[in-house]
Parts: sequence; structure tokens; C-alpha cells
Amino acid sequence: MNQINRVAIVGGTHGNEFTGAYLIQKFAQFPDLVTRPSFETVTLLANPNAFAAARRYVEKDLNRCFLKQDLQDPTLNSYEELQAKSIQDSLASKGDKQADFILDLHSSTANMGLTIILVNSHPLNLKLAAYLSQINPLVRVYCCSFKSIEENPFVNSLCELGFAIEVGPIAQGVLQATLFQQTEELVHAVLDYLEQFNQDKIPSTNKTLIVYHHLSVVDYPKKPDGTIFGMIHPELQDKDYQALNPGDPIFITFDNKTIIYEGASTVWPIFINEAAYYEKGIAMCLTQRQEINI
Repeated sequence: MNQINRVAIVGGTHGNEFTGAYLIQKFAQFPDLVTRPSFETVTLLANPNAFAAARRYVEKDLNRCFLKQDLQDPTLNSYEELQAKSIQDSLASKGDKQADFILDLHSSTANMGLTIILVNSHPLNLKLAAYLSQINPLVRVYCCSFKSIEENPFVNSLCELGFAIEVGPIAQGVLQATLFQQTEELVHAVLDYLEQFNQDKIPSTNKTLIVYHHLSVVDYPKKPDGTIFGMIHPELQDKDYQALNPGDPIFITFDNKTIIYEGASTVWPIFINEAAYYEKGIAMCLTQRQEINI
């Protein structure tokens, strides 16, 4: 990629994540904020019906609807599945509609701070993530790369360049000024970087980057019938991106018994106690902290 011609900023992929949705409304009202000389910027409220209802989704999680095989399946016709196909047509069809970079804005009830979520290791994505973490020490980089684009169910599967921004903690269906402003600052920094990329003037960054590579997910303690009988241990709550060592408390049961982490090595949990993940059977994601060369 020698030139970025069209950048898409997506918000409201989950309708109750207000930070991104209202930023999209702000940018639509004040387009000069996201206009840059060398490329077109488009904004998209991805799930308007869910946003209107202040719900994560209407029928199905939109950010799990972008598997290539699903987008090509004419029998899949739930609201979100049809919405995903419409978004594909808007952002990933050949010609003038093709987005060269997609920035998807999310928020979390977990203590994720300012997180960049990479779905691949494209050099430009890595360099941009390194730049953002360099100018803002609050930025962390989570890598959940897929073996191929066909296995990626997220909006960002539509374009090789781009990533999601995940901010938190913030309750669902709530706006919070500090996180709103921090997210907007990251958006402007991304756009400025891409403008400099087009001018062949990208700013220098550190040669290494700390990334948190996805390892696995952990479910809550459950009975055979699927009923939860424990919760995140108080010593782990809000400790996203902090080391979890073998033997450390991880859950506490309703009868006050501590369940410890029994893994073989230290991990760094994230998305701890994310409200939207209860239905997915995810109490947290475990990651490996690594320093990579870029």
C-alpha cells in the first residue's frame, strides 16, 4: 500500500457502546474534524437499530457477522447479518467504495484503558500502534491475529489495514467525557499519521513494541447445568494487563471459596468481567506479554 485513499471510521457496531456511536454523530455533524487533504474520510454508524434501542445487538452480535463464508451465504438474513452484508458493500466493494483503512470504535465495562486491537501483523498497523503507544503511554496493544482473513468475524476483516480501539471501563449505554475525549484524540492521531504516511513523512517510532498476544479464554465456574456459582475474585477485579501468576486468586465462589489460577506460567488477563461476555462464556481473556521488533 503506497497511498491511503479512503478511511472509514466505524462506531456503534455494538449499539450500547455509546462512545463510538456518539463520536460518529459528532464527526458527521462536524466533518472538518476528520477531513485530511490526501484521503477521503467516511463515518458509519454500524448498527443503528441496536443503537436506537441502547442494546448490544438486535438479533446477533454484529461484530461476529463478518466471516467471509457468512457474508457470501444468501440464507443468512437476520438484521445484523444483512447489516454486515450492507457494510461490506459500503466499505469493501471494488472501486471507489473500497476502504483502505478501517477504524472501529468500541468501549468495554472492563478496565481496558486505551486498547488497540490488532487482527493481523501488517507492518503499517504495527508501526501505527507503536506510534500511538509512544505518544500516549496509556495505550496498550492487544493482538488477536487470525490465521487467515477468512477466520476473522470482525468488522476489521473487511480491510487489511486498520484496527479496533477499545476503551474502558465504562458502563453500557453511558457517555463519559474523559474516555470520549481520549478516544477522539486517538482518532485524530490515527488520521494525522495516515496523512503523514501519504506524504512519505511518517514519524519515527521505537523499534520495539509491547504487545499482548491472545492465548485463550476462561469461563466462570459453572455447574453442569451452566449456572454460574462464582465470580471474579476481588484481588483480580480491574487488574487488566497485570500479571497473573500460578496460585493467584482468580474466582471466589458464592460460598466464599477461592479458586486459584492453575496455569503453568504467568499470563496477563484482559477483558476481566466484561458485561457483554457473560453470554459468551468468557470471564476473561488470557494473554502473553511480549516485546516484538517492528
